[in-house]
Amino acid sequence: MKNYLSAIFLLISFSFLAQNPVVETNYGKLQGEKRGDLNYFLGIPYAKPPVDELRWKAPQEPEDWDGVKAARDFGPAAVQTNVFGDMIYRGDGKSEDCLYLNIWSPALSSSEKLPVLVYFYGGGFVAGDGSEPRYDGAALAKKGIVSVTVNYRLNIFGFFAHPELSNEADYGASGNYGLLDQSAALKWVYENIENFGGDPEMITIAGESAGSISVSAQMASPLSTEFLAGAIGESGASIKPTLAPVPQAEAEQGGVEFLEKAGYTFEEFRKLPADTIYKIYQESGQFGFPTVVDGYFFPKTLPEIFRAGEQAQIPLLVGWNSAEVGGEGLFQGKEINKANFQQVLKNMYPDHFEEVAELYNPENDEFVKMVAADLASDRFISYSTWKWAALQVAHSTAPVYRYLFSRIRPSDPNAPYQPVGASHASEIEYFLGNLSKERFPYLTETDFEISETIQQYLVNFIKTGNPNGEGLVKWPSVEKDEKMPPVLIMDEVFEVVPSKTEARYQFLDSYYGNDQ
Repeated sequence: MKNYLSAIFLLISFSFLAQNPVVETNYGKLQGEKRGDLNYFLGIPYAKPPVDELRWKAPQEPEDWDGVKAARDFGPAAVQTNVFGDMIYRGDGKSEDCLYLNIWSPALSSSEKLPVLVYFYGGGFVAGDGSEPRYDGAALAKKGIVSVTVNYRLNIFGFFAHPELSNEADYGASGNYGLLDQSAALKWVYENIENFGGDPEMITIAGESAGSISVSAQMASPLSTEFLAGAIGESGASIKPTLAPVPQAEAEQGGVEFLEKAGYTFEEFRKLPADTIYKIYQESGQFGFPTVVDGYFFPKTLPEIFRAGEQAQIPLLVGWNSAEVGGEGLFQGKEINKANFQQVLKNMYPDHFEEVAELYNPENDEFVKMVAADLASDRFISYSTWKWAALQVAHSTAPVYRYLFSRIRPSDPNAPYQPVGASHASEIEYFLGNLSKERFPYLTETDFEISETIQQYLVNFIKTGNPNGEGLVKWPSVEKDEKMPPVLIMDEVFEVVPSKTEARYQFLDSYYGNDQ
């Protein structure tokens, strides 16, 4: 009986090995898993674990391995807590050893040369993970592309800067480790994706929120531009006031002050275990660390790079949501009405009140919530995304396509809070084909139809650099010096409308000093 069971086990093992794909990389062989029509390769190391002496260092190429490495399970997420409460982790816990990527591919022949999508998660550079179901790459891979998600370092492990670290680095700077991780992942994909059926010359990068900010940063960085064929940005760009890089000296001083408040010398702090470091960071109450104009990843600010024409000259598909955040917080508990909103504007813009009051002018009390959401959203993330698009239009001949996602995801009609528009991050599942009634029970057939249409636009863009295709509303690119550029409204009805919000963004452009 024992021999019989052993034979059965061996038979099953050989069957598994025969069915599941093995791919050669520059570092060794990987065995993934065949699931239906797709090949899954999960938890692929694209760099050495950034631990011990590699903590707070630029990522290093992974070690070669012998034999066949299993790539059937997601790797660990970066060290973090579920700060925003909406993240679902499918990987092997959380760890400093987090530099892994995941690949979904419908083909494995190097002759296939399918276009590639590399997606960076959001989460404010403090949380997020490439294993989250909302970023799952299967749906788009089934449409003929190779999908990739990437883990990168976060919070204090990903963006801490300090003079001692700068002195140690061969490029003379510190911070930006999470962005350097992303660049290293792009290099790995460029050099290895052909054996997974992908075309290294057709890599489009995409992301939402901090992921979109990352896309704008990779477009600007000389470390990454050669790997890119296209870019998709969903709500966010690395432009003031949205997580823009600060001068190296300012970032280093922030690191010095952090350690002084924590009561550690640099040498003491760097030797602490990861969980102790993270606990100290949490107890500080600090929300992450800024990215840095380090003269290496960011030679200059993003607007300076784009104005010089030094960014990747690639097609850009970019936009934001109709109500990224609600405007209720602007009122600080006061009644939401037009008179109080006028006072909010006076307090925020005392020297520009009349101009701002014209730009954000609700007709009556009924419209105050929507206009307040416009203001809050513009200040939070919509303006910076607009500026990114405007810079690419002005300083590139590559096409730029703008959208406004306006579908309010159906929710409990009896819930006390009802959004006035599509909220921040609500488009992700629509874009990537990962809507689920289990998670969002009030979804309708219309939502799945909207998602399918968006996916068609995205896949066309990833394949050709142009989102247009048969059966889709024609989506024109933005022309230079257009006063009211075309915007594709993504909702129950897809339609292209001329933008009527340019004056708002032009005011904020001047207000934030980005129009120089």
